[in-house]
Amino acid sequence: MSNSMTLNVRVTGPLSEFVSQNVGKDGAYENVSEYVRDLIRRDRERVEAASFERLKAELTTAFAAPEF
Repeated sequence: MSNSMTLNVRVTGPLSEFVSQNVGKDGAYENVSEYVRDLIRRDRERVEAASFERLKAELTTAFAAPEF
């Protein structure tokens, strides 16, 4: 079963203009919801990549340590 969440976000001024440029006939997204979902997915990927890099660094350090 999938959970769903409804978000209401108000943006004004430059943020509103920026969103408008990315949504609609001339933008990369059909609607604001699609745009926000893509932003959330990209943020999730960023967080997962950062976590992976930390793990990789820890493993590199552990494997480089001398064995006794």
